[in-house]
Amino acid sequence: MTAALSAHELIARHRSTLDQALEAIRTRAYWSPHPEHPKAYGENGSLDAAAGKAAFDALLGSRLDLGQPGTDDWVGGETSPYGVDLGVTYPHADLDLLLPAMKAGQRAWRDAGAEQRAVVCLEILKRISDRTHEFAHAVMHTSGQAFMMAFQAGGPHAQDRGLEAVAYAYLEQVRTPDNAEWTKPQGKRDPLAMNKQFTPVPRGIALMIGCNTFPTWNGYPGLFASLATGNAVLVKPHPRAVLPLALTVQVAREVLAEAGFDPNLIALAAERPGEGIAKTLALRPEIRIIDYTGSTEFGDWLEANARQAQVYTEKAGVNTVVVHSTSDYKGMLSNLAFSLSLYSGQMCTTPQNLLVPREGISTDQGFKSYDEVVADLAKSVDGLLGDDARANALLGAIVNPDVKARLEAAAGLGEVALASREITNPDFPGAVVRTPVIVKLDGAKPDDEAAYMSECFGPVSFAVAVDSAADAAELLRRTVREKGAMTVGAYTTDPEVEQAVREVCLEEAAQLSLNLTGGVYVNQTAAFSDFHGSGGNPAASAALCDGAFVANRFRVVEVRRDA
Repeated sequence: MTAALSAHELIARHRSTLDQALEAIRTRAYWSPHPEHPKAYGENGSLDAAAGKAAFDALLGSRLDLGQPGTDDWVGGETSPYGVDLGVTYPHADLDLLLPAMKAGQRAWRDAGAEQRAVVCLEILKRISDRTHEFAHAVMHTSGQAFMMAFQAGGPHAQDRGLEAVAYAYLEQVRTPDNAEWTKPQGKRDPLAMNKQFTPVPRGIALMIGCNTFPTWNGYPGLFASLATGNAVLVKPHPRAVLPLALTVQVAREVLAEAGFDPNLIALAAERPGEGIAKTLALRPEIRIIDYTGSTEFGDWLEANARQAQVYTEKAGVNTVVVHSTSDYKGMLSNLAFSLSLYSGQMCTTPQNLLVPREGISTDQGFKSYDEVVADLAKSVDGLLGDDARANALLGAIVNPDVKARLEAAAGLGEVALASREITNPDFPGAVVRTPVIVKLDGAKPDDEAAYMSECFGPVSFAVAVDSAADAAELLRRTVREKGAMTVGAYTTDPEVEQAVREVCLEEAAQLSLNLTGGVYVNQTAAFSDFHGSGGNPAASAALCDGAFVANRFRVVEVRRDA
């Protein structure tokens, strides 16, 4: 193919960004090339707020033709959690035609080398970044996130995670040199001399199975890790969140073609209502890598059945916070209230179980009983969400009926410390908006255990009374070991309690946040610095992002000959 974008041009444009990303993952310091503030966009070819909204509106009711081979139908049916019918239709693929077409371009993509693949990926991310306002509306109206969260998490934060994966992929591929001259002395005889060539080779076609709640944030790491390591990528979006990933595929295909590569290195696999093609795709022999975010049930099925593929899963866990003591009671309550409320608790990192000693906790405001702690937390959530406009900006919308059903059922599991209330969104009357519920449970009662030891995804939290800090640590250990956890939090002023919780998290491989009382929350992670998940407990088989996340997406093949 004729390249409109030369390798030299792309390297000149993006090599410095790649180098900065490599330095960031080495130092773990704060860095991002993608602005978080909406007003930062509108120059140098990027869309400002009005242009981004207009671009999104123009998509509604349209057919998004990606120019893919094997299209045998047009499918759609997304309805926004805010009550808007998107009306976008997408190509439905005949896999027997699409998958061979995807494989056809892998040789040239493999031979391009790690650096060229990396800078092509960075060009894709740059063009997505330029359309962040448009993508934000697409994420908002498929996930139910409030606009600012959709803008940040679905835009720059997702782009950061994609870039992070590219950096790790590049680093792992160049760990081995392209060529080596090997000479072994043989005493009085002539030395043995060989020339050795080492080539990173892709595993095959990667399948990225998208999720409903964070289609880009959770999707970009696997997508770009696979693409940067030489694999073609088939994107299978969640049927309720197709648009953000379809736009991603569109941009990627354009860049690949302009850079002289086969655009079929990336393609979309949209499905008919109820078709359920994920299982079919996962078992295809052409699929050699699978990235999945979603339910534990399907994640376990993939790990057990997709034996021909390397499977990376982010499933479900029961995230726990140990509340033992604090030197900033107000800050602790405020931080927890925000964590429980953000995006209606529809995050894989939202705390579910709050373990509080039944005799109470020591604070800078004096001793607080278990009942006082729970009541004060309920008041803090109420205060945070008391203004409906602010509540809508934090909560977004309930993403699907299953979350609403779990929320309503939770009130029957124990004593309700904070009842959920309905909020009207004046801009989107069709949105289902609910505040969180907090339910009091007893860690010593077997009947309560079934509730707090099961994931209840959504705006539901359990204040679990425990006998002591030691009991809290032991329950934390059992929860992480049996159910998994994406995040763990703890509040304590006691070094021995801190060490006990830390030891549990080290032994059970759970990411720990201690004594957060400011503007950083347990359910947020920063690319290039924080690891999302660990890959070491049942909640996820991979961490976003580390060397292990990218290194097994390719293998190194050696060709050697006598020198």
